[in-house]
Amino acid sequence: MADRSVLVTGGTGGLGGAVTAAFIEAGWRTVVPVRKKTSAESRSGAVGRGPGSNRDPKATPAEGDAVYVSADLTDPASVDAAVAVAAGEPAAPLRAVVNLVGGYAASGLVHETPIEDFERMLSLNLRPTYLVTHAALPHLLAAGGAVVCVSSRAAVAPFAGAAGYVTAKAAVVAFANAVAVEYRQRGVRCNTVLPSVIDTPANREAQPDADHSRWVAPADIAKVIHFLCGDESAPTTGATIPVYGRA
Repeated sequence: MADRSVLVTGGTGGLGGAVTAAFIEAGWRTVVPVRKKTSAESRSGAVGRGPGSNRDPKATPAEGDAVYVSADLTDPASVDAAVAVAAGEPAAPLRAVVNLVGGYAASGLVHETPIEDFERMLSLNLRPTYLVTHAALPHLLAAGGAVVCVSSRAAVAPFAGAAGYVTAKAAVVAFANAVAVEYRQRGVRCNTVLPSVIDTPANREAQPDADHSRWVAPADIAKVIHFLCGDESAPTTGATIPVYGRA
């Protein structure tokens, strides 16, 4: 039986699938919020073995499964419900949160970018990270543990045409550093990883002529994230760690 739980947002994506698998393989009870599919699911807060499944929230997943819970990670009440599931197993207290949810959209130069597009990047990349961390911290304070936020190389090496995305990812780093400072004396650590281009099917499709061998594999990033959540990295907080591969 697992003796600790982790909440992985974005746990079904190109990187998230590898992160979820890494924690399951290491024996963690792994809880993954998934986007709500219907209004009925929104009302039920369904928990199950896979995205969209509909089971008793108290049901125990089969060995090797993740626990999937329907959630809107931009909504505080929905986030609170998802975190309650992650923290709801007394024998496996919530010991880690991995904030992967985010997204990218090119927007043109700053003077060409509507404020709505700029703010959309903040809502997509920063708001879920804040809400999930906010809701999880009381549980992490009780059990001790770690938060890992996924930002981007763009946060420290901006490129043209994506000011909203660059700003949002830089804000994720700043937020993680603030959490690290506020909670380092209270048994909770917070670190950030900065991927470059991740070798996912979607990125290969978008950039078919790129040298994919230079990109970083999701499984390699997952190992770093798992390490940052474990006891082996107990002295480390407030770090911003590049995971660039050879890109």
